[in-house]
Amino acid sequence: MRIIIAEDERDLASAIKNVLEYNHYDVDVANDGESALEMMSNYKYDGAILDIMMPKMDGITVVKELRAGGNNIPVLILTAKSEVDDKVLGLDAGADDYLTKPFVIKELLARVRALTRRTSEVAQSFSIGNTTLDHQSFELCADGKRVRLTAKEYKLMEHLIRNKNMLLSTEKLMESIWGYDSDAEINVVWVFISALRKKLETIGSNYSIKAVRGVGYKLEELK
Repeated sequence: MRIIIAEDERDLASAIKNVLEYNHYDVDVANDGESALEMMSNYKYDGAILDIMMPKMDGITVVKELRAGGNNIPVLILTAKSEVDDKVLGLDAGADDYLTKPFVIKELLARVRALTRRTSEVAQSFSIGNTTLDHQSFELCADGKRVRLTAKEYKLMEHLIRNKNMLLSTEKLMESIWGYDSDAEINVVWVFISALRKKLETIGSNYSIKAVRGVGYKLEELK
């Protein structure tokens, strides 16, 4: 599950990120509302944690923009304010839940689990063209043929399918799949892309992974 945190208090954002990653979530962080909205427009997330008070664009406005654009990502808003009006304002804007600072980490995790439960229940497989990525078996399937993926191959393939219309940079893939603090060399992305290409070809997928030199990678339908 991939979560985005939008919080301008960098220490708090880092602490939440560390806790979520320890509990097996993939996490991206934005430190202002505009950046958060842009990231959610370009990448698929399973849930968002948005602070209300942020520079450039506040959390309420971010939620309104998301919903106006048809983005139904589950949203948990954070606020240092305890007034009922602020909570109602956030929920009326389209947020799914709220949590008042300061909060207990156990409660945050419980809220995130509840927030993303419907996403995890629905997302049992991902499909593109004649190809399906099975969430339960970690297999790629096409025209009756199946091939097993490693955990990293699965995460990379899921990320490519979720962002099938996007050209993803090597750096972004490195951050998304291996994490900011990974000791792996950046050429590990190419190694895994190459392995996925071969597996797509093996099962007769009508999609392959296109490399754009110096830019990145994207899924492309074979002609």
